Amino acid sequence: MTGELSEAERRVWEAFPYGRAVDFGESRGELPRADAEWGPDRTVRAEVLRALLLGGSAVEGHTPVLRVTGARVSGTLDLQHAEIAAPIHLKACLFDATPELYGAQVRQLTLSRSLLPGLHAIALRADGSLRMPDSRVLGPVRLGGARITGGVTLYGAHLGERGVAPAEPVLAMNHVSIADDLRADRGFTAHGEVRLEGAAIAGRITLDDAVLSNPGGTALRAANLGVGSDLRAARLAARGRVDLLGARIPGTIDFEGARLSNPGGVALRASSLVAGALWLRDAPRVEGAVTLRGAQLDFLYVAPDTWPDAVRLDGLTYARIGPAEPVERRLELLERDTEGYVPFAYEQLTAAYRRMGDDAAARTVQLTRQRRQRASLPWYARAWGHLQDVTVGYGFRPTRAAVWLLSLLLVGTVTYALREPSPLKPGEAPEFNALFYTLDLLLPIVSFGQEQAYASRGVYQWVAYALIVLGWTLATTVAAGITRSLSRQ
Repeated sequence: MTGELSEAERRVWEAFPYGRAVDFGESRGELPRADAEWGPDRTVRAEVLRALLLGGSAVEGHTPVLRVTGARVSGTLDLQHAEIAAPIHLKACLFDATPELYGAQVRQLTLSRSLLPGLHAIALRADGSLRMPDSRVLGPVRLGGARITGGVTLYGAHLGERGVAPAEPVLAMNHVSIADDLRADRGFTAHGEVRLEGAAIAGRITLDDAVLSNPGGTALRAANLGVGSDLRAARLAARGRVDLLGARIPGTIDFEGARLSNPGGVALRASSLVAGALWLRDAPRVEGAVTLRGAQLDFLYVAPDTWPDAVRLDGLTYARIGPAEPVERRLELLERDTEGYVPFAYEQLTAAYRRMGDDAAARTVQLTRQRRQRASLPWYARAWGHLQDVTVGYGFRPTRAAVWLLSLLLVGTVTYALREPSPLKPGEAPEFNALFYTLDLLLPIVSFGQEQAYASRGVYQWVAYALIVLGWTLATTVAAGITRSLSRQ
């Protein structure tokens, strides 16, 4: 085989058994260009690399490693179903064709700062890590079903072509298993869908400063994703839907400063998500709807100004909420629910405020809930609701009852102090007291003996009737309100 090799291929062949690097003059860190001069002195046939990896010689005391920098790989590097013991490190290389690694077993695969038409590595098995930092891949990267015992590094990589709508995901890692972290940060860019559906990642996912662009479609599809710790996506720019349906992330989902945009559609779908925290600190207003139906969170940190005009929150549960904001601003959010009045959302917000020790805010939420519910009731129920609201605030404003009672008591006391009613049995009646006579009229249960001993006449009798009716009404609404309030505790 060596007799058929070019000078460039011979250098690679001879360096392989010793694990030595072969640099064809592109070690300065630039991304290779397809229009650059790639003469025979920098070109290595893919079939030579395949032959070397599958049957290259070894030298005692040395570990074979394929280390090549700045080469053009002509032809298709076909390693399908191959078992490769030597680590592969190809840096700043230009690939004429998409490498084929379907079902391959490798120890370590690094394709850094390289230019590739695509990468087909479905069902890949890697005993180490898969690294493609700062590379550019014009076509799809297929890693579905891969099993990687190390981590996956994609920071700085560019996938897809700007302005080109791909027919399939530019990064397909559905049902992949990664024993360590997945890093796609430091300006990682994907022009098309990134798919992590059903993936199991034992460590952390990092998407800090990444750009995921698939306008009108799904930028990140991560339904049923399983993560061992956190999903970090600070300053992420996502144009298209971010789908975390049914994901399990025990740590924090950190969207600090992230820009989520999918106008006219759903920008963030996280229904049935289970996570420790959802964090959108200092994030601009989301463009598009946010769906969190059935999600379970320990901590929900989203400023009111970050929420969009359309949300879906039915079934969302959380133990704590932040940042600290007036309760009225939180209530404005609940009115944006596209499903209309959602009782559970009010109950959940009430429970969160009670856990935080803010009972006044919790009562305000419950009062607002009653008012929104009232709008859906028949006219007679709405009338009764208005009465309870005005008098005692549905039981959540108990001081109103005292104000009404004192006001009526003052009116009655002054009225009957100016015009005493006539005794029913002169000589037997107790001494008249305007205050206690008014209390007898107002309080339906308590009796001080004044109402039974004296009777008003004319217009003052109508005043007495009015005080009795108002007293009964006040007592009934107070009882109903207190019962409702206690039942919510």
